[in-house]
Amino acid sequence: MIILITGASHTGKTLLAQKLLEKYKYPYLSIDHLKMGLIRSGQTKLTPYDDDKLTVYLWNILKEIIKTAIENGQNLIIEGCYIPFDWKDSFDEDYLPQIKYICLVMSESYINSHFTDIVSFGNVIEKRLSNDLGIEETIQDNLKYLRGCISHGLEYFLIDDEYDLERCCI
Repeated sequence: MIILITGASHTGKTLLAQKLLEKYKYPYLSIDHLKMGLIRSGQTKLTPYDDDKLTVYLWNILKEIIKTAIENGQNLIIEGCYIPFDWKDSFDEDYLPQIKYICLVMSESYINSHFTDIVSFGNVIEKRLSNDLGIEETIQDNLKYLRGCISHGLEYFLIDDEYDLERCCI
């Protein structure tokens, strides 16, 4: 089984991946780690701020990792924001039943009510070098993921009342 976890920044993608690793013993790959490895090693001239270009660049690598894992009967969790909404188009029908897609989306009301918590939990798994998160940017980023999921017919997990990943998929 391949589990893809995506969503806007600070929605808990890495936390969910860690919880799934602990429960199912599936390894996970942080797309951010792959991104920084490629950037720091000089394999690309892209920067951490080239989000749209990075999505295309990284997805070309990730989709082949996913195919290889499926072909070898291996389980893998891949988490990060560089998973395109048209990800299904990268796979033949034989692969799709073996891929679970999870998109975490925080509602505007949740963000407005819990923004201090969102910022304070930003380092719960990884240590962020900067945490200059803004509330409006956070709302817009989450709306982008919500609209993308809806327009592509993808399921999403809406964090609205309380932050409970146990209800999501654990």
